[in-house]
Amino acid sequence: MRFDNQTALITGGTQGIGASIAIALAKAGASVVIHGLKRDAAAEATLAACEKHCSDNSSQCHLVLADLMGDLNETIAPFCDRVTSLVDSVDLLVNNAGAFIDSPYLDMSIETFEKTFRLNVASGYFITQFFARRWIDSQTRGRVLFTGSINGFLAEPNHTAYDASKGAVASMVRSLCVALAPYGIRVNSIAPGLVRTPLTNQILDVDPAAIAWMKLHTPNNQVPSADSCAGAALFLLSDLAEHVHGQTIFIDGGMSAWQQPDLPNALRSAMIQTTN
Repeated sequence: MRFDNQTALITGGTQGIGASIAIALAKAGASVVIHGLKRDAAAEATLAACEKHCSDNSSQCHLVLADLMGDLNETIAPFCDRVTSLVDSVDLLVNNAGAFIDSPYLDMSIETFEKTFRLNVASGYFITQFFARRWIDSQTRGRVLFTGSINGFLAEPNHTAYDASKGAVASMVRSLCVALAPYGIRVNSIAPGLVRTPLTNQILDVDPAAIAWMKLHTPNNQVPSADSCAGAALFLLSDLAEHVHGQTIFIDGGMSAWQQPDLPNALRSAMIQTTN
């Protein structure tokens, strides 16, 4: 899967899953434009890793800072214009920017709910619209990848806004597929389960019981790094997936397939007797 002479824009690309995808694309020959909120240590490290591969491939690497959680009327157009001022074209779009800022449902504020949907849903919707218009005008067969989550299909307590936003992403991928596939533009998504990122490490590195519980609920008994998402992402962006449209690939070690992994022994025995 090579991406020579192609340019990728990765929102939320300075750390976690976005950084893994950005680095993998740079390694595979693409020029990359990495979006982040601020130029911190994580952004510098990801930029350096991409620049190393870009120098090997004679491609380019850029970092663009923007807050995509604010008023979209004030952020989307300037952000996209900034990207297009740096590169001749964008061929691959990875809408990875997202955040979990939930409070319990009964305490949820309108402001927090709206911020979640602006970043997790609306920003990707309108950034895709911006580049889709350009692709259609230039007859470019663009490719779009969203980062969803198994939380778009499975619920967790105190994740109401986040879960709803990721469910919206899964639906949006199907709708944008139908809208854009006639123009040769492919739209797909990945739905990671629990992987190690700077956000999840705040819990996993502090509470050994948390990672043990997560492994128990994952058939392959692994909680991998964010790099586990890069291969599927590159496949969906590549020509190998030419006939894959509107799909979501789960990257969760089987977590979403397992109904009841930790049944009490008494109930497990009762169910076995019943099925026999």
